[in-house]
Amino acid sequence: MDRMIYTAMSGASQTMARQAAVAHNLANANASGYKAEEHRLRAVQVQSQAVDKGLPTRAFAIDASTHTDFSSGGMSGTGRPLDMAVQGAGWFALQMPDGSEAYTRNGAFELNVNGVLQTRKGIPVQGDGGPISVPPEVKLTVGEDGTISALPESGAQNTPSVIGRLKLVNPPTAELVRGDDGLFRLRGGDAAPADEQVKLAAGTLESSNVNAAEQMVSMVSLARQFELQMRMLTTADANDRAATQILSTR
Repeated sequence: MDRMIYTAMSGASQTMARQAAVAHNLANANASGYKAEEHRLRAVQVQSQAVDKGLPTRAFAIDASTHTDFSSGGMSGTGRPLDMAVQGAGWFALQMPDGSEAYTRNGAFELNVNGVLQTRKGIPVQGDGGPISVPPEVKLTVGEDGTISALPESGAQNTPSVIGRLKLVNPPTAELVRGDDGLFRLRGGDAAPADEQVKLAAGTLESSNVNAAEQMVSMVSLARQFELQMRMLTTADANDRAATQILSTR
């Protein structure tokens, strides 16, 4: 009886976790640069101190890993100078408050009151020499290699000057770990080196790579799976009660 309970109980618990992941993907279906995540489950044998080899008839379903879909999303033009998208593989580097680096594909940037280029959550964008500061009253242009040039809005407007260059990186995806803030970091906590091969498209944003229809189908499938597992628990309880009643009458 308990074999059924082990399977159904742990399976229902992990199915709820997968439902939460699908819901999170759907909530970010319109978030620029978002990468879909998927939880992968596997069966693990229950270990016992009394039995060195475990209990072969008892198994838990556990969350073995969280897989990230790193495929590129669609590109949509905005015409806004501070909107940028990485073409192909690559990431924008951000400077976190603790001095470490984090990486994102969301290139919807803005300037704070001090003219520092940052994300919409207030995290400075990393340049080759640190955060990039933009002088007031200039028109910005961003090159394919991440070079940011400023052209004065008044006076001599034919002399653009380079004010910085975005740090673009392309670490192996196997080394990237998604944090609770949605940003990615290297597994070892180091900073990835700049990659000259990463290219940008200015005035463009990358859409989320979440397939909303696929995620909705997955949500329905998980709901049915959870319902089946709960029925198994109910059946196991009913069988246990029936068996107890039979034994108690003898």
